Amino acid sequence: MAISEQTFKHVDYLWDDEKADALGDDQVALLLYRSNILGADLRITNYGGGNTSCKTIEKDPLTKKETEVMWIKGSGGDIGTLKRSGLAGLYMDKLLSLKNVYRGLEFEDEMVALFNHCIYDLDSKAPSIDTPLHAFLPFKHIDHLHPDAAIAIAASKDGEKITKELFDGEIAWVPWQRPGFDLALKLDKALKENPGIRGIMLGGHGLFTWGDTSYECYINSLEVIDKASQYLEDNYGKKRPVFGGQKIQSVDSGKRKDQAAKIAPHLRGLASSFNRMVGHFTDDERVLEFINSNDLDKLAPLGTSCPDHFLRTKIRPLVLDIPADQDLNDISSIKSYLEEEFKKYREYYTQYYEDHKRHNSPAIRDSNPVIILWPGVGMFSYAKNKQTARVASEFYINAINVMKGAEAISEYVSLPLQEAFDIEYWLLEEAKLQRMPKEKPLSRKIAFVTGGAGGIGKAIADRLAGEGACVFITDINKDNLDQAVGTYDRDTGAGALMDVTKMEDIEKAFKETILKFGGVDIIVNCAGLAISKPIDQTSEKDWDILQDVLVKGQFAVSKAGVSILRAQNTGGDIVNIASKNALVSGPNNVGYGTAKAAQVHMSRLLAAELGPDKIRVNVVNPDAVIEGSKIWEGAWAQGRAKAYGIKVEELPAFYAKRTIMNEIISVDDIANGVFAFVGGDLSKSTGNILNVDGGVAAAFVR
Repeated sequence: MAISEQTFKHVDYLWDDEKADALGDDQVALLLYRSNILGADLRITNYGGGNTSCKTIEKDPLTKKETEVMWIKGSGGDIGTLKRSGLAGLYMDKLLSLKNVYRGLEFEDEMVALFNHCIYDLDSKAPSIDTPLHAFLPFKHIDHLHPDAAIAIAASKDGEKITKELFDGEIAWVPWQRPGFDLALKLDKALKENPGIRGIMLGGHGLFTWGDTSYECYINSLEVIDKASQYLEDNYGKKRPVFGGQKIQSVDSGKRKDQAAKIAPHLRGLASSFNRMVGHFTDDERVLEFINSNDLDKLAPLGTSCPDHFLRTKIRPLVLDIPADQDLNDISSIKSYLEEEFKKYREYYTQYYEDHKRHNSPAIRDSNPVIILWPGVGMFSYAKNKQTARVASEFYINAINVMKGAEAISEYVSLPLQEAFDIEYWLLEEAKLQRMPKEKPLSRKIAFVTGGAGGIGKAIADRLAGEGACVFITDINKDNLDQAVGTYDRDTGAGALMDVTKMEDIEKAFKETILKFGGVDIIVNCAGLAISKPIDQTSEKDWDILQDVLVKGQFAVSKAGVSILRAQNTGGDIVNIASKNALVSGPNNVGYGTAKAAQVHMSRLLAAELGPDKIRVNVVNPDAVIEGSKIWEGAWAQGRAKAYGIKVEELPAFYAKRTIMNEIISVDDIANGVFAFVGGDLSKSTGNILNVDGGVAAAFVR
């Protein structure tokens, strides 16, 4: 009989008997199910944090005899998204035999390589450093989690005493030690010295719980975490105000976002001095409570405690000393301050590395801050991609929760810097980093695509996203926009309604881009429309809308985008989607062709002006992109067919036959042209025109 979800106040009870029963007696499937629902609640464990396992009886493929196998989350995985391919399956008897060859703390790292000799499932993920911690505990199902509430106790000065009293001796305490083989032996020892316990608290680190079945293990974990959470809640504000009370007042929500959007490109540029970074901003109430408090100056420099936290956030954040209501319309007033603060942080981090490095430590990594706190406004985080930046932010919120809890019940204690360094620059951690997949060409870049909800624009956005970019698309059609944005995950794509003829729309869309991703690197002016009429039928309204959308729109978007690119000071790309009609004189096309010619020459002018800023401006000229292109819907196609004396359905073949290559052009061909300019191979090319038209001799530029 399942426990009612109302039983738990501070964690989500997500076990579904029907789903679990459908898995039958498949213990590995139940392990995955338990892992996924545990990982779905960030109060239970953070992204990529913790580990879960189960032990089963399998048939040895060589001896055909039954043997015990442990299934455990592999290195670098995340329990919330764990699949069978992310597990390592290892022989238990071989894992236990490793005790016979262990040579002591000095030789910890050599044990990891020996895990490979214990593999049962040949499709296993690389076993993690936590493997022996689970193997040496004689339970069928084990959870190793990083709940904020448990770590708050584990990272407090009186953590051991609190653990013993709160759980009536049912949770043992093992002092802080870096994860590894020796810590596994200490867990084994703690269990033997405390028979009948239901879990072990790791000082400064996390929690181990277990059970005979997957469900019992799940319930045990929830009960322990819920009890720890309630204990913290009962003590908030009891000894002293939370974080020593409020020191400053936040500006209102709208002002916070305005301030963040104004300063973020400058922060991103400075944070990208070593390698380009993608950003994330949050003004979560938990963040504001911390950064506006009297204890900020005391706690922020101490750094985080749990290894999973500081591996993603660095040991400490950069705290800005800028009034929350500072006038940022003239950013020059604080530009030198920001540059100096980043310089100081890099010097601090370099000194931290020099003071604690070992003879065989990996080379120093990027010395820029990952987490930047602006009291009264919010928190910025920077990393190689949006997901990593967002997760770093979530981890620092976890750290805030830990500090809040620890200070409420005792006193927060961070890891000694040498211990922190030894984990951050652990050779095994370095090996994990080296195993990471190679980054895609546009990883770390943010693309802003106008007219991106369909046709050519969507194809461009898709190609850039497929090459690793974050994409922000704009369009004037809400239904199309919603549908297009829905094709991306939250860390890849976003969008906003925008009319390119309205500067307020443009500024709002760029602001949303900055708040979502931190800035912009690639601007693609693709929004457009087409009107095909002879001059005597071209109205002033026709002329004006073509000039407004194609020419003014490209100008306005480029102008707004350039201010962001210059603030970042990392260069960038503007790619303008023009047309073969910009170069070739065709019938019944005076309004459209003139506007397209203006787009092309504006691109040349901007290329000449923006080159010193390392901002490249190039043009892709499509022709006759009919299938999937929005401009061919309705009157335009009819107008072009009439101009050439053919039927609308004959247009694709007609255009293909007039090209040198006799090719029909697709939206993907145009997207490929854009990628050619921004993918990195043409990084020293600007002011160019790339015709993607199958070869139209009259459109040859030279």
